[in-house]
Amino acid sequence: MKIRAVIVEDSRLARNELKELVKKYDDIELVGEAENVDMGFELIQEQRPDLLFLDINMPEKDGFQLLEMLDEVPITVFTTAFDEYAIKSFEYNALDYLLKPVSEKRFGMAFEKVKAILDARAKEEKSTVKKLSESSQIFIKDGEACWLIKIGDISHFEIVGNYTRVFFDEKRPLLYKSLNQIEEKLPGQVFFRANRQQIVNTNFIENVVPWFNGKIKLQMKNGDEVEVSRRQSYIFKDRMSL
Repeated sequence: MKIRAVIVEDSRLARNELKELVKKYDDIELVGEAENVDMGFELIQEQRPDLLFLDINMPEKDGFQLLEMLDEVPITVFTTAFDEYAIKSFEYNALDYLLKPVSEKRFGMAFEKVKAILDARAKEEKSTVKKLSESSQIFIKDGEACWLIKIGDISHFEIVGNYTRVFFDEKRPLLYKSLNQIEEKLPGQVFFRANRQQIVNTNFIENVVPWFNGKIKLQMKNGDEVEVSRRQSYIFKDRMSL
């Protein structure tokens, strides 16, 4: 994907110089430019760019004020003719600070920093497990039987050796996945880890019964009973109380 960039700079000459530098990189897409802070604010709100080339010294409002106006700040590279702002720019978490006129070599160094950050973000997003919602559907195959079932219709999960048994309606198929793998994807506001062997859907709990040593037992709507470990019993009580 291309890196979407905007330029906020009051000097037309400086904007044109930056645009010429941007053109040398196929993976940057310039999606807009603005000549003052207010126009820049509107542009950023509309385009949601990945990268902002921002002049510091502009009339009426400066580049620092623009950053203070934003709720979500793009990766920012300051561009200015005055090196006196360098320290302050890093107080605003700027990625880099380019002195005008910006050389092609110095621009390239800044862009390498931008790519490194965006690449790291992309890897982090890929490694993050995507959570399912109650309305999400999963496909289950057990032997010759197949089901397409909503997550919210599953009452609970239970470890059976190297498999996990899935409980819904009157069905009890087995999935060749660990309970930990399944738990990572389940909506945490609905499903609760009762013990090392079982996860329950709290919407399917019929009754909660006090048990031994501070533990509780959950009576499910399908008639099954799930004993909650002592540690998880305390967590369940805290979670389900007002």
